[in-house]
Amino acid sequence: MDDSKNWRKVYDEYNDEEVELTKEESKLIRRMLKGEAPHADFDPYAPYVDWFKWDDAIHPLSSAPEPKRRFIPSKWEAKKVVKLVRAIRKGLIKFDKPEEEPNVYLLWGDDSASDQKSKHLTYIPPPKLKLPGHEESYNPSLEYIPSEEEKASYELMYEEDRPKFIPKRFTSLRSIPAYENALKESFDRCLDLYLCPRVRKKRINIDPESLKPKLPSRKDLRPYPNSCYLEYKGHTGPVTSISTECSGQWIASGSTDGSVRIWEVETGRCLKVWQFDEAVKCVAWNPLPDFPILAVAMGVDLFFLNTELGTDEEQQRIEELLRLDNLPELDEAAAAIAKWLPDEKYRGIKIRHFKNLSYMDWHPRGDYLSAVMPGGETRGVVIHQLSAHSTKRLPIKMRGLPVCTLFHPNHRGLFIIATKKYVRVYNLHKNGEPIKKLETGLREISSMAIHPGGDNLVVGSKEGKMCWFDMDLSSKPYKILKNHPKDITNVGFHRSYPLFASCSEDSTAYVFHGKVYSDLNENPLIVPLEILRGHSSKGGVLDCKFHPRQPWLFTAGGDSVIKLYCH
Repeated sequence: MDDSKNWRKVYDEYNDEEVELTKEESKLIRRMLKGEAPHADFDPYAPYVDWFKWDDAIHPLSSAPEPKRRFIPSKWEAKKVVKLVRAIRKGLIKFDKPEEEPNVYLLWGDDSASDQKSKHLTYIPPPKLKLPGHEESYNPSLEYIPSEEEKASYELMYEEDRPKFIPKRFTSLRSIPAYENALKESFDRCLDLYLCPRVRKKRINIDPESLKPKLPSRKDLRPYPNSCYLEYKGHTGPVTSISTECSGQWIASGSTDGSVRIWEVETGRCLKVWQFDEAVKCVAWNPLPDFPILAVAMGVDLFFLNTELGTDEEQQRIEELLRLDNLPELDEAAAAIAKWLPDEKYRGIKIRHFKNLSYMDWHPRGDYLSAVMPGGETRGVVIHQLSAHSTKRLPIKMRGLPVCTLFHPNHRGLFIIATKKYVRVYNLHKNGEPIKKLETGLREISSMAIHPGGDNLVVGSKEGKMCWFDMDLSSKPYKILKNHPKDITNVGFHRSYPLFASCSEDSTAYVFHGKVYSDLNENPLIVPLEILRGHSSKGGVLDCKFHPRQPWLFTAGGDSVIKLYCH
């Protein structure tokens, strides 16, 4: 800092002295650091000075002769070409496709001779005009000029048939007037251009009736229920559930007035009445003919009632079956869900659950009964065994709130559970292994029924839609039927006839023909047959069941009346 020339001084170790750089030396160092020539007067871009004089040069720099290899084809290049040809033939080398030439067509030319007319707007050729003849001359022969009578006959003709041009005769070109229809024809031409579409619409003349599916006549599909034959009156509240006995002689019904009644089908006589304290939710008759036992669900209780309809031997077996002497020890999980209690008042068995019941279904062999509790969530479905007086939880994980359940009619171990959105099939013999999941696409499922063959399923919803599933075909619906304007309350199949039905809150019941073929290549035949109206609009139709042997349909209405429809 004291010496301003200190940056110029360099210590020379060899001579042991300090050397001070001059200004010229510092300039040289700066130029070298910049990559320039050390001396400022050096010109790096000096013009080139040729040392050889080319003027009058007639000989090359080298007089060596041309080598022979420049005139002989190269064998290495030939081998390379052969290698490339083989690769092209084998397809190892592929060339890019040549670019297509732009589609050019004559805008104002003759489109009839153009090959590109099919690739653009559909060409509509103008009508060919008749070539002018002698009658269109300004001075035609007299034979072309019509007489007054012929002109009068033109006025009597229709405008379409009237000739467009009438020949006239003029003495000179100067006397020819202007064309009187010029303005009208120009307007018509503009109107044609305005109304003419740019693309010709190809319309096919098809009869709408031919597009409808070819369905058989309803007369050929008889018998099916179509008229009300009998009414069963006695309940004071809406009839929520009905069930037919396997022989078809008796029918049981449950109502919100707390009563359960047994009716004789053919006469309408009320045989037996049980009165309960709560509204009856569901009734179901045991499917075995030797055990006329009736299951009744209300609130949290499930009753097994002895109808006393069988022979003395059958009654003795039923009394032994409904006697709770030695109850088996239930595990804690099952005991927390249901308790088996004797019922002295109704001489049967009462099972008390931890949540309200909404649905129940018997196994075809008559020993097992499934009960559905929507509020039970994961424990919402249980199976009761009547002979062992025990309750079992399902070894499956419930997904969604259960709505209804079904036992498979042919396969013992298959169990079908319908939640609000999906229908799932489980195999209880394999510890509840899931087999199939059916996607309904419905807003909320309300009911379900399975075909006696076991391969087809009908699902009803609370939006009035009904889905037919062919479980061997797909997990999606085969047919979606939208018939009812209101919620569907129940659906059902007939055991022997190709019939199925649905009932709704709109106070109607629909009867369908549903034929399932043994040939797997043929789709089921679904034909709507009849709309059964008869119940009042109060509450609608709450349940429907087919007669086990006859093509009859029972409907339970919110007007506390049960109707029997016959063919």
